[in-house]
Amino acid sequence: MEERRKATRSRALKAGRVVSNNGYSTHNCIVRNITAQGAKLVFETTIDIPDQFQLRLEDGVQHACTVRWRTMKDIGVSFDS
Repeated sequence: MEERRKATRSRALKAGRVVSNNGYSTHNCIVRNITAQGAKLVFETTIDIPDQFQLRLEDGVQHACTVRWRTMKDIGVSFDS
């Protein structure tokens, strides 16, 4: 498979939270890898995850995200900031 990332990814196992709908909706996730430009997030299901949201990591870092690809349990996002 051809590598399309612009930066080398780092493996991760961090807790995260997707926040959308002006803070009224949240979904827990696990960050499996991360770069300066984006991340792979793992969920129980991705059905209710919107295409744009805020990602809050366990260390307090926040990113505005746009979904670039999705499967039933995984989402690849780019960081908008």
